[in-house]
Amino acid sequence: MKLSVEKTAFENIISNCQNFLEKRDMSQITAHIYFECFANNTLIIKATDYEIALQAQIQAKVEQEGKATANGRDVLRFIQNLKDGEITLEAKDDTLLIKQGRSKLDLPMYNVEEFPSLPEYEANQKLHIESFKFLDSMEKINSAVDTNNPKYELNGALIDIKEYSFNFVATDTRRLAIVKHESQGINTLALIISKRSISEILKLAKKETELEIFYNQTHIITKCEQFTFFGKVISGKYPDYEKIIPKEFKNTIELPKDAFLEAVNVVKSLSDKIKINLQPNEILFESMSDKNHKASTQMEFNTGIEEFIFGVDSRYLIDFIKQTDSAKFTLALNETNMPITLIDNNFSTIIMPIIL
Repeated sequence: MKLSVEKTAFENIISNCQNFLEKRDMSQITAHIYFECFANNTLIIKATDYEIALQAQIQAKVEQEGKATANGRDVLRFIQNLKDGEITLEAKDDTLLIKQGRSKLDLPMYNVEEFPSLPEYEANQKLHIESFKFLDSMEKINSAVDTNNPKYELNGALIDIKEYSFNFVATDTRRLAIVKHESQGINTLALIISKRSISEILKLAKKETELEIFYNQTHIITKCEQFTFFGKVISGKYPDYEKIIPKEFKNTIELPKDAFLEAVNVVKSLSDKIKINLQPNEILFESMSDKNHKASTQMEFNTGIEEFIFGVDSRYLIDFIKQTDSAKFTLALNETNMPITLIDNNFSTIIMPIIL
């Protein structure tokens, strides 16, 4: 194998590969990046730690077809310090030589045939969801996905495709975030996507990126012009989230996002747990610190409610508000100590209150 490639584009791909490499055992081939070049001047680059995988494609000047592997961390450390321009990669015996001018790096290769095969998928196993809707919905619910939950399916988000709609759902058992979309003529399907997969997809693809989304029995696959991402889906049955969603509300208030967020940020400086007191003509905010300290503020606002007091984790409020698109959002309430619901168009979060 021998080729030359532009440093900037090559470095961008190698940098994106880092999260897909084995970190604990550098002797594993999955600590290596896989390179394969073809006569049509294409270089394929792969990285995987078995849970997630990345394949990238880049144009190169190929002198000799071939395959190679090299430690991904060492490749990045070296090329980061090179100048812009062309880099040469050449495989000789069991060594990959990376060279630019008088600078060069020799890295031992592993047997390329031992590099794990990436999952296969069929073109007809495709989710017909618009790229923007997919990426925007994943970003909105990502903060509500749990981590290290013994119920492993809660460590991922659910894509719940029904006959006339599809929902993106996440819960950490204290809150439930959901984005609803209407559709027609879609086959029903339920996929649980790990939080790690969601995070990597969002890093690789901006909202304006044209994305194709595929799946098979074990993986979700997202494909854009340069990158193809593979992530294992979580097996198991997701909780029946629709039972948690309130069918009606006793009170609803449309609140200004910026003013509400400013007040929450003031009182959460002492504690994430805060108390909110809705009065007819104002909203009172107060910290719930265990220490003998108290932060408070108020916001003048006509709520139309005689009085309603609830405790809540301010982080859940902030996570929701940061993902809203409108200048206002709806606070929906039922009885005291019952879940509160935050609504912005088709995005909502149901939060368990702190019992006062």
